[in-house]
Amino acid sequence: MDYCLGDGDGSATMWTAGPDVDVDDDGVLDAVGLDFDGDGLRDDAMADLDGDGLAEHLVRDHEGDAAYFTDDGTGTWAVAVDRGLRWFRLDGTEQFGGPMVDLDGDGQLDDRLSDADGDGLADRALGDADAYVDTDGDGRWDVKLTDADGDGMADGADEL
Repeated sequence: MDYCLGDGDGSATMWTAGPDVDVDDDGVLDAVGLDFDGDGLRDDAMADLDGDGLAEHLVRDHEGDAAYFTDDGTGTWAVAVDRGLRWFRLDGTEQFGGPMVDLDGDGQLDDRLSDADGDGLADRALGDADAYVDTDGDGRWDVKLTDADGDGMADGADEL
């Protein structure tokens, strides 16, 4: 798994390590244990919850009251994704939870929520082949992105 951390001087270093922690308790090692907060415990982690080999979550104190953070797009692990976000299923029912949820109602917790603006309302959701975006901040999904060929890049976008 690859992950990137800032060096404190404005530069960053890419690291590669094998997963050695299971932060979402599904029985699969999905994170690299580290000590971010300087408490002397290896209870923090860089997590790859979508299985693409790149860490998309920084998890502080994963063995206790975990706090999840995502990259805000600038390489800074700043946007909190605590275990509870307000979000809406595709059928419009309001929910609370995450970051892994069942957005499409298929019975699988395989959709990952994120909150890019930090308001506690999910505005992005990433599934296996589809992603959803709330473009106007009202909590309802406005755009569905589809990856038809499975290469990890959107091939199509549809307004909902």
